[in-house]
Amino acid sequence: MRVTSRQALAGFWAGLVIILGAGAITLEWLGPPAAPPADPVAAEQAATPGAPPPVPATPTAPVAAAPTAPVSATPTAPVSATPTARPSPEAGAAPAPGNAAPASQAATTPVAAPEPPPLTATTARRTAADPAIPPPDPLLQEASRHGAPIPKLGPDGRTAIRTYARPFDREDRRPRIGLIVGNMGAFAQHSEEAIRRLPGAVTLAFSPYATRPEPLLERARARGMEVLTALPLEPAGYGRDADPGDRALLTTLPVGENIERLEWALSRTPAQVGAIGALSRMRGERFAQNPELLAQMQQVLTARGLLYIDPRPGAPQPARAIGRTVDVLLDEPSETRGEIERRLAELEALARASTPSSALGLVGNPTPAAVAAILSWASGLEERGAVLAPVTTMLRRPAEQAATPAAATR
Repeated sequence: MRVTSRQALAGFWAGLVIILGAGAITLEWLGPPAAPPADPVAAEQAATPGAPPPVPATPTAPVAAAPTAPVSATPTAPVSATPTARPSPEAGAAPAPGNAAPASQAATTPVAAPEPPPLTATTARRTAADPAIPPPDPLLQEASRHGAPIPKLGPDGRTAIRTYARPFDREDRRPRIGLIVGNMGAFAQHSEEAIRRLPGAVTLAFSPYATRPEPLLERARARGMEVLTALPLEPAGYGRDADPGDRALLTTLPVGENIERLEWALSRTPAQVGAIGALSRMRGERFAQNPELLAQMQQVLTARGLLYIDPRPGAPQPARAIGRTVDVLLDEPSETRGEIERRLAELEALARASTPSSALGLVGNPTPAAVAAILSWASGLEERGAVLAPVTTMLRRPAEQAATPAAATR
């Protein structure tokens, strides 16, 4: 009787195991209940190995696409991301193993949020307020022995003065005030700040000794700022407390050597409208005291279609070149902001009192104090009835017309 009970109990458990196993097999065969796909065609594609994910995606699309996402995303992601992935270090990175994004997200993420490109002359915004100066024109250049071309008159009589000038409404009868900021490129950080912050009508004079002037020149052209070459002419304190550099134009050199040094300086500043005889706070006084040397230099500039600015207030207007003499030195006797603001007010009063109504000021260096003073003064200039104008709008013809080719006149 006891054996029979054990057999019955064993039979009961065996039957239960068989029933449970059969139920599990049945459930596995039937599968878990799931919502029917919105599109029968999409369901058929999801069931096919290697097929792309269905479009539009359903709530179960990530489950269906999981085995095929690496196949569809890998060959297509680099193609769509290549043009925009270079600026961003994250755009071209592969997803971490086990965290692959859906194919549609991987293909669109780099395009949706690309890294902004760097500001250059070709990508800068061109507005009516700051029309970009064109890049150097090969027809206005000739080869030189200095490793870079130098300006020349164009075959059609065009000049650098006209080609690289900032547009200006010449019918504007308000008093015109011109500003030149010198020694650009000598201190890169100060120069970059000056180009970024100063009004576009300010003219910049670049030092020929600047080590890498090209990026600064490109940014200046993008802002529509006219450019001059700062000539290292022999100053009054030469040999004592003033050093114009090893390429300076000197009174003790032959004419040919001075012209060679002049052409070297001009080769350092492409797309310039002309030159100014000042480097930093050196004004080339000793060189300019020799009328023959000064006239020869001006003739070379005129023959190449360039203007000349004499940095000595009170000096005669250029006799052999299109140009002008500076009226006020804004950073003398000191370079403090208060002194520069005082001199700017003097310059503005001079422009209103003169005939024609114009005045030209010069700052020797692009110091933060000078930039701050100019910004403060210029912020209300138009409300006061005057206008900031580029240097090419206030030029005068040379006294000796015979020395000026007709093609070089404006």
